[in-house]
Amino acid sequence: MVKWSDFERAAIQDIFSKISYDAVGRAALSRCLIVYPWTQRYFGSFGNLYNAAAITTNPKVAAHGKVIMAGLEKAVKNMDDIKTTYKDLSVLHSEKLQVDPDNFNLLGDCLTIVVAGQMGAAFTPEVQGAFQKFLAVVVASLRKQYY
Repeated sequence: MVKWSDFERAAIQDIFSKISYDAVGRAALSRCLIVYPWTQRYFGSFGNLYNAAAITTNPKVAAHGKVIMAGLEKAVKNMDDIKTTYKDLSVLHSEKLQVDPDNFNLLGDCLTIVVAGQMGAAFTPEVQGAFQKFLAVVVASLRKQYY
């Protein structure tokens, strides 16, 4: 079980109360698909992902970005038991979708960049540390089924 300080809990909740889920989800997934083009193989049904402009304007990318943010919101609401919260997602991504688990880290890096851009000066090193810890727990929970 992960131990969260009062500051970490407050920082994570503050981040998710201030960001636009639609904008962050779309931007983070778009960035991941552009910067790491091999991740596109999991989104073959999304249509045109041939260049940055196509990716950033793709409605299926935007919709899946919302799904990702909704999943993260579940983790925020269940910070004391993220592994159980993500059990079904872990099974889905490992057994049905067969997603390379290293891609979760790549998406987490993209999320951090986008959130930092949205929050500006409020995304202090301490806040980033709390966010990175949160993402590390989320990624570990998603990877759980792979072992």
